Amino acid sequence: MKQPQHPTADAALDLAAAALGFLASDSERLGRFLALSGLAPGDVRAAAADPGFLPAVLDYVLADETLLVAFAASQGTPPERVSRARAALGAVHYDRST
Repeated sequence: MKQPQHPTADAALDLAAAALGFLASDSERLGRFLALSGLAPGDVRAAAADPGFLPAVLDYVLADETLLVAFAASQGTPPERVSRARAALGAVHYDRST
């Protein structure tokens, strides 16, 4: 049986950015995310520059099965891919500029 491969860090970050876009596309989803994260709407862009922010977005999505399934469906991907993307990011900070 073939083991699923972990995505590259860039692919995982792309999926995390898509998750952020998914949250932002619905005011109720975004409002809940902002309330739980403590961010103000104007702070999201600056927060996104923090290397830990996009992995945290995946953590947020993974913590709510209904949200996870909806996001995965919007991407046409299995929910397990979101989990693998989060695992691919680990605790390491990634800098795409290098």
